[in-house]
Amino acid sequence: MNLKLNFENILFLDIETVPEVENYSDLSEEKQELFDLKTQYQRKDEITPSEFYERAGIWAEFGKIVCISVGFFSNFNSTSRAFRVTSFFGDEVKILNDFKNLLENHFNKPQHLLCGHNGKEFDFPYIARRMIIHQIALPEKLNLFGKKPWEIPHLDTMELWKFGDYKHYTSLKLLTSILKIPSPKDDISGSEVGEVYYKEGNIDRIVRYCEKDAVAVAQLLLRFNNEPLMEEMDIIYV
Repeated sequence: MNLKLNFENILFLDIETVPEVENYSDLSEEKQELFDLKTQYQRKDEITPSEFYERAGIWAEFGKIVCISVGFFSNFNSTSRAFRVTSFFGDEVKILNDFKNLLENHFNKPQHLLCGHNGKEFDFPYIARRMIIHQIALPEKLNLFGKKPWEIPHLDTMELWKFGDYKHYTSLKLLTSILKIPSPKDDISGSEVGEVYYKEGNIDRIVRYCEKDAVAVAQLLLRFNNEPLMEEMDIIYV
């Protein structure tokens, strides 16, 4: 692909989410009923809503964000590059406000883009929905109302890989494997984040996992554009 992108104008990101409370029984009766209705078509007959609740983090209405990791190139040329990675984690309201401040103060120009893997279907709308739930005004980069498709400042590496095939889903793990990109999936998987968060209380492990995904998204876009991949020495964690 010849994407003709200025990589210094792109904010790469990934989010990690978990169910809003640890157990189905911790939900109010009303929320339990709403979860039952929301998931009745996904659940098999023998699976109860309680058993299915471990997947609640995939829905913004029943989950929450525990980490947003971002990466950006502060230097990008043919001879050297520096990719800075940082994360917001802890209280969800603080995570969202810190991320919003980053967008409004450093990635607020028309040329600035957000990039994620399956970001258009998951990360970007999830962040926006959680902001609305917490009564946080949407930053311009997430406020898509009234925008034409070509005005939306979002890149999606999964969408780019589809080449117009809307039925096609390819995971980040599969793409990094076939494109010979160092795999970010060397510790936990997305399905294990909730257990690591609630059972282990190990947010540092989740942050590391999230940051590796943000780096992998940037590597994918480099690979798509026939650019050399980053080396470990190019990545700066701040």
